[in-house]
Amino acid sequence: MKKLTPGRLVIASHNEGKVREIRALLAPFGMEPVSAKSLDLPEPEETGTTFVANAMLKAQSAADLSGLPALADDSGLVVEALNGEPGVYTANWAETAAADGTITRDWMLAMQKVEDRLQALGPDVSRSAHFTCTLALVWPDGSDLFCEGRVEGTLVWPPRGDKGFGYDPVFVPLGHTETFGEMDPDAKHAISHRADAFAKLVAAAF
Repeated sequence: MKKLTPGRLVIASHNEGKVREIRALLAPFGMEPVSAKSLDLPEPEETGTTFVANAMLKAQSAADLSGLPALADDSGLVVEALNGEPGVYTANWAETAAADGTITRDWMLAMQKVEDRLQALGPDVSRSAHFTCTLALVWPDGSDLFCEGRVEGTLVWPPRGDKGFGYDPVFVPLGHTETFGEMDPDAKHAISHRADAFAKLVAAAF
């Protein structure tokens, strides 16, 4: 298995929340993370129907364009009562289109959509959910690996906390009382789906 050596590594994401989390996780390993956005790399269209496919697509594109190893994350919220939705389309649920065609992401809108669908199923609906994360690492020579992680939890309403991003304010991880949006970032990093996947990546790539 190919190993990462200290030096520059592209984080193939334009999501600043994700970039911050991955940069913090990489800090102990001598890597110099740079975001795809800071390198003006385009965001490839996520045409995959699985987390693995989309993560590999993003990492491959960034590695090809930058000539550097690239790490991509594809993650999402999986709600049991909604047959696994939003799942691989987690970010799409937050998207709105302006009159000029510009796409923006409104995570409050996305959280409200989840809540509305749960409420439509009645007061006794299960609120069990999990976050899943796939990390894909691709080198410019085409070598690659991927790792998957997850964290179980329950959805709450209304949203609580402003420390996270995405659906964090409505997700309480199993065994805890705070949402990811209320948790100190270090506490979240210790138990998150991304941390679970990253631990597996470290074991394989360092």
